[in-house]
Amino acid sequence: MADIYSILADIYKGISETIKDCGFEPVIPADVEKDALPAVTESGRITIEYKGENKAVKIEHFNDKITLYGANKEGEILASDFSVLSSSLLEVETASDKDVKYFVNDYCDTLVESFGTKTQKPTKSKLPQPVSKAAAKSGAVTYDPNTLANRFTTIYPELRDEYKANCEKYGQFLPEDFFINHGNAVVLETITENNPTKMKKLFNLLNDIYEDGNNDVQGVIAVTILGAIDNDTEMLGNCCDYMSDDLAVNVINVNKFLASKSGKGAKMKLLNPPKYKPAKAKKNKGIMSSLGM
Repeated sequence: MADIYSILADIYKGISETIKDCGFEPVIPADVEKDALPAVTESGRITIEYKGENKAVKIEHFNDKITLYGANKEGEILASDFSVLSSSLLEVETASDKDVKYFVNDYCDTLVESFGTKTQKPTKSKLPQPVSKAAAKSGAVTYDPNTLANRFTTIYPELRDEYKANCEKYGQFLPEDFFINHGNAVVLETITENNPTKMKKLFNLLNDIYEDGNNDVQGVIAVTILGAIDNDTEMLGNCCDYMSDDLAVNVINVNKFLASKSGKGAKMKLLNPPKYKPAKAKKNKGIMSSLGM
């Protein structure tokens, strides 16, 4: 089983060319050999730093989260000058080669976007900004479908490219297109497998987003994603051990409705959403309202 240092070493190697092209060099700690991973470990926090002219970046792993920070400043750069460029979950015991590939690609794109020269271009356009957990918990804003997908693809990194392609194709994130064509398959696979570690990780995300989310994202979770269970009692039983009370009530009602005679039309609409058209300026009533629920 890989450990965090071997994972960080693979990421370090994978972004090395982009780091150099963006004008950075790794900071080698005094007690680290030249060809070893230049990581500093302090109180469980592992940090790799890079410096350039009036700029710096660092990768940090702490409490099952890996974060890329960046700073632009003339003169001495202090810890308070860094801002988050990318942040994702990274649980060592469940990490895979796909996770490493995702982090390498994401960091390379992010570095070029933030520090690249005029001749360098990121491979994809900048993604919509997700809502931070701190902002959602404070009540200042609510989670939206884009935030759900952004965090969803940290659990299923193999779908990160599909998420990016969705945003690039439509100029915004279209949740029904992404989840119906890509995301639902892995969710149903996870629910069928019913592995406690995977289920806990998935439903911790869904419960959190549902609790502090707007009507749109609540509908995406209860209808678009978990409505795809198709009223399968065994699968619903698997989910009930992990869903919050509020989410469980709505998911069970949604599945019963979609399985009923009166829900046939709504189910067809859900499985065959209308082609995308640029939205007009009007209030969105959410998915559950549009299905007549």
